[in-house]
Amino acid sequence: MRLSRPCLAAFGAATFTAASLLGSGSASAAGPAYVALGDSYSSGTGAGNYDPGSGTCQRSANAYPNLWAASHATSSYKFVACSGATTTTVASGQLGALSSSTTLVSVTAGGNDAGFADVMQTCVLQSTSSCQSKVTQAETYMKNTLPGQLDSLYGKIRAKSPSARVVVLGYPRLYIIVDWCAGLSNTKRTALNHAADTLDGVVSAAAGRAGFTWSDVRDEFSGHELCSGDDWLNAVTIPIGSSYHPTALGHRSGYLPALTGSASLALQKQA
Repeated sequence: MRLSRPCLAAFGAATFTAASLLGSGSASAAGPAYVALGDSYSSGTGAGNYDPGSGTCQRSANAYPNLWAASHATSSYKFVACSGATTTTVASGQLGALSSSTTLVSVTAGGNDAGFADVMQTCVLQSTSSCQSKVTQAETYMKNTLPGQLDSLYGKIRAKSPSARVVVLGYPRLYIIVDWCAGLSNTKRTALNHAADTLDGVVSAAAGRAGFTWSDVRDEFSGHELCSGDDWLNAVTIPIGSSYHPTALGHRSGYLPALTGSASLALQKQA
């Protein structure tokens, strides 16, 4: 039986609190040394309130890594996720934040490798057949090429931080399918949701091969996709780069609970 996200979050909060009350000599009492890696879904693109020093990486004060670190006692915290990052650029530009003393890592990666921005641009601006063709192309890449790229990245994370618990977070579906909603057709929306499911399946499998903890956010976002009337995702926005990314509420109510439950359980296994 799979516990619901609220149950996981409650269990995680309780066990984390209990661990923090152990003797001061225990490893958990010092708090985890946390590093947040990843792409725009981790940096907080679309959530506003960006760190001016982060430049095009768009690291938001509202991003789930910042929210998690603010509500937990950490021994150290490094936030290096960057908008536009791929598995390759995470490996080449972010892993310097890791060390042998790192005990907790979160990461989102894979969407940009599969051409997320190109897929969305095609589906918004071009025909249904063009959208479906672009989605099929992206899914072929996800199935045939992305697994090796994820394996390489995860292997490098493990090599840099052999004792860390690593939480790999997924991506939400973009749409709830309803009878009518302004914008894209339901055919396009269904194709995009299928692509999200394919991507999550590939990332989940790679996390499993690496021995990392998989955290599926689709259940948190269920009922809060675009067209739900209670959206936790941006539709087409200005600036355009924020489109189809979680809002500040999506980070607080979607990604944060996902990380909280998964990280707490992972750290309990480590203790």
